[in-house]
Amino acid sequence: MLPLNQPDTAEPGPDFRHVDTWIFDLDNTLYRADSNLFAQIDQRMTDYIARHLSVTVEAAWQLQHSYYREYGSTLSGLIRLNNVDPETFLAYVHDIDLSPLTPDEALIAAIDRLPGRRFVFTNGCRHHAKRVLDRLGLSEAVTEIWDIRTLDFTPKPQAEAYHRVITTGAFEPKSAAMFEDMARNLMPAYALGMTTVWINNGSEWSHQGPEYPLVARRHIHHEIDDLAEFLHAIRI
Repeated sequence: MLPLNQPDTAEPGPDFRHVDTWIFDLDNTLYRADSNLFAQIDQRMTDYIARHLSVTVEAAWQLQHSYYREYGSTLSGLIRLNNVDPETFLAYVHDIDLSPLTPDEALIAAIDRLPGRRFVFTNGCRHHAKRVLDRLGLSEAVTEIWDIRTLDFTPKPQAEAYHRVITTGAFEPKSAAMFEDMARNLMPAYALGMTTVWINNGSEWSHQGPEYPLVARRHIHHEIDDLAEFLHAIRI
C-alpha cells in the first residue's frame, strides 16, 4: 500500500472504454499456439488435397500454402479453382484431437468482465469453433460465432469479410476491438476504424503471406503475448 499523501504514479492500463464490441479470432488466439492444434489441421488439409486432387503429398502441401497466401485461406482457392465441396472439406480438416486444450480460468474471467458483446470471427467452421469454445469453457461468454459460412466463404483478410460481419453484427467499427494472432488480418480492421490487438505468439502459422502488403506498426494499436493478462489490465 502507498504511504499516506503519496500520489499513485502507476501507469493506467490501455483505455478501451470506447469499446462495446469485442471480436476474437479463434485458433491460436483464444488458446495457446503451442497446443499445436493447427498442426493437426494443416496435416489434414494436405491429406485431403492429396486424395481429392490425386497429387503427391508434396504437391498438395505446395498447393495448400499457395492458395492460403493468394486467397486468404486454402479452402477459398480450392472452391475457386478445384470445385471442392466446402462442407466435406471443413468436416474432414476439423476432425482433430482437442485434448491439448484445457480451460484457462484467468482468460474466462477476463472475457466475462468485458462490457457489451463478444464475438468469434474465424475462417474456420462453426462446429469446430463450438467444440473449441466448449473445451475452453468459453461458450457462454461468446455472443455469436461468425464462421466461413457467415462470410459466404470469403475469408479474412479480404475486405468483404469484414463488411459482412459489420452488417451481421450491426455495430460501429470505431466502437469495436479485434484480437488476432495473424497481423495481416488486422489491416482491414484498422482501415475500418477498429482498435487492433495483435497476439504475437511466435507461431509459424501467424506469418503473413508474401502476396500481402507488409503490416506496418500503424496497423497495430497493441502488441501483446498474453491475452488474459492484457484483458485484465485494460480500462473498460
